[in-house]
Amino acid sequence: MKKEQLVNIFSSALVFLFLYASLSKFTDFKGFIYDMNNQPFPKWLSGILVWAVPAVEIGLAVMLIFNKTRLKGLYGSLILMSLFTIYTTLVLFKVFDKVPCSCGGIIKNLTWTQHSILNLFFVCIAIFGIIIMRKDKAHDTDRLPYQRNTPTQNLA
Repeated sequence: MKKEQLVNIFSSALVFLFLYASLSKFTDFKGFIYDMNNQPFPKWLSGILVWAVPAVEIGLAVMLIFNKTRLKGLYGSLILMSLFTIYTTLVLFKVFDKVPCSCGGIIKNLTWTQHSILNLFFVCIAIFGIIIMRKDKAHDTDRLPYQRNTPTQNLA
């Protein structure tokens, strides 16, 4: 499998996750607001996150679709999924008194351990996508501007 295909698969998986998660939140927006208001952080932050989280998820999904913004989208995905992973890890270690899941759709039915595993999976996908894209980018900059990306011909 070519590296470009792997990046496309990784990006597509993240796009699906982010669009599914954000649309699930908007589908049951009242429930999402309720769950966010019961999170262990200040109420003023809940009011911001209720709009910011789905907006960021949609924004990242759009960035991941286009080649020009894909690498930035992968970095953003890595940051967001890392934050989610840190949060679920804190929940697993019982750092918070109460923690309703503010996820949507079938993701809401996962245990916190399953959440952590899912989040770590997507963190890994983002990391591998970044590594592949950066290696390809570094390879592209090694060539002189007038060289094409074709195998060299034996002129002897």
